This record gives sequence, C-alpha cells and structure tokens, in this order.
Amino acid sequence: MSFDLDALRAAVAAHGRVARVVIAEIRGSSPRDVGAAMLVWGTGQSGTIGGGALEHAAAQTARGQTERTRVSRHALGPELGQCCGGAVTLVSEIYDAAALAVLEGEVIARPVSAAAQMPLSVRRLLDRARAQGLRPEPALIDGWMVEPVARPARQLWIWGAGHVGRAMVDVLSPLPDLAIAWVDCGPERFPENVPEGVTVLPAANPVDLVRHAPIEAEHLIVTYSHALDLELCHRLLSHGFGFAGLIGSATKWARFRSRLRALGHAPEAIARIACPIGDPGLGKHPQQIAIGVAAQLLRPATATAEKKERRA
Repeated sequence: MSFDLDALRAAVAAHGRVARVVIAEIRGSSPRDVGAAMLVWGTGQSGTIGGGALEHAAAQTARGQTERTRVSRHALGPELGQCCGGAVTLVSEIYDAAALAVLEGEVIARPVSAAAQMPLSVRRLLDRARAQGLRPEPALIDGWMVEPVARPARQLWIWGAGHVGRAMVDVLSPLPDLAIAWVDCGPERFPENVPEGVTVLPAANPVDLVRHAPIEAEHLIVTYSHALDLELCHRLLSHGFGFAGLIGSATKWARFRSRLRALGHAPEAIARIACPIGDPGLGKHPQQIAIGVAAQLLRPATATAEKKERRA
C-alpha cells in the first residue's frame, strides 16, 4: 500500500475539497491492510478501506469533518458489528489545492496526532530506508503517519487491442502498483475511453516497440495475427523479459516452439513463455480469459506478501 498522490490530485481538481481516509494501525484482523485508503467528497468516493460498516461510517464522518486531521480508533466487533474481531486506527485528512501543494518527495511523512517536529524514530526510519534504497512500509509512528508515494512496481505490456486485449485492460488496470502499456497497430484499434494508468502506444509495426520495454517488464501477447504473435515472441526472447504470456492452444504453441527453435532460440529460453495463459477451465469468453490471466499475474505478488506475513 502507498500514498496515491496522482489520484488525490485528480480528486481535488475535480471536487475541490477531499478527505483522504487511511488505515493507520491494525490490531487483530481487519478487512484491509495498513495503508489502504479511500477518498471522500460531498457526493461520492473512490478507493476502499474494506467496505462494510467501517467504510460507511468513516465516509459519513469524513463528509462532515471540520478539523484538518482526525484520528479515530474503532473496535470492529463491539462498535460496528463486523465479524473481523480486530480494531483499526483511521487517519482522515482534508485536502485542497493548498494542502496538496506542500506534499513532495518519495515519502509522505506528516504529524497526525503529535507535535510538528519530526520524532527521532521517524527520522531514523527514513534515514535507514534511504540508505538501503528501500521504501518504508506505511505506519503510524509516534503520532506521525509515514507512507511511500505510489509508484508502479510492475510494468505490463499488453500487445493487442481486440476483444481479449480490451477485457484484460478492463480487469487489470484497477490493480495497484501496475503500469500498463497497450500496443496495437493503429489508433483506431483502441476504445474511445481508456482507463487511467494505461498508456496507449499505436504503432504501424508493433514489434519495433519491443526494444523500448524494460527488461523486467511483463508481457501479454493477444494480437489478431499469429504471424505478429510469433514475431513478438522472437523479439522478446532476444530482448529479455520478466514474464511473457501468449494466448493460444496447445497446437499453436507446439508450432511456435518449433519455429522459435528454427530462429535460434534454445528450448529452455522458449519454455519461459507461458502458453496458454490464464485458466482454460474458466472458459473462452474474453472476460473469463482476462480473469484467469489476472489471477496468474497476481500469484507471484500474493506469494511474496504471504512470505512477508509469515516472517512477521
């Protein structure tokens, strides 16, 4: 979780006065983790701190909030009738254009229930994170809320803007920490409305863009052309990638493996490309494919989070 400064700026530009409500501390179980946040304005809201009674009550309170910053603690069971059984601390802050103007840097650290002078504990945390080149986890420390500014941790390139490509963008674009580059052969191939966080890259010869992709980027190849699919696989194997997935049947992939070997790629390198992608058991409708692919992409991140939780 991190401080989505771009989303806050957009909300303030659209609505003027916006409350940002973030989970600052958790004891026991909670519907969301520390750092989960929502934005609330007079007639709506975006993001979520878990839904249910907690979110409803917090949104109502934020709309009537008069103080710049408010810290509140909630026992989810006794107070709100939720079954989580834990307790959460919420920080609700009012932002307008002036308040936004003072936010800067890669980490937003500010007092929420303490003196304005930064405590030594917070200073040490920030110095240690800076020295190690790490981003601190969101935390409430000695009355100060510390949150890293949201930066996409994963670069995903989707090759193809047909029915499956559009379904993938619809399903994947809301996910946090994901920046999507969407490639096809012309601007007319893309929908009129493209989700935020998605960069549209029309190119007469899409394979020429492979060289611009970061080496660690992940790729989903879902174009209209088997010839283009094959050339993208060939270029990506030569360029390097973090993950590459190709839509297709076992028969298509067998033919591609043979052709890629003929192009000089080693079998172990070719085996890094996943085909088919997603979960064939879900079905072949574009949205079914997209849901399966989303689950496939999320598994490495989920496994990493589970390991961190077990170590804690």
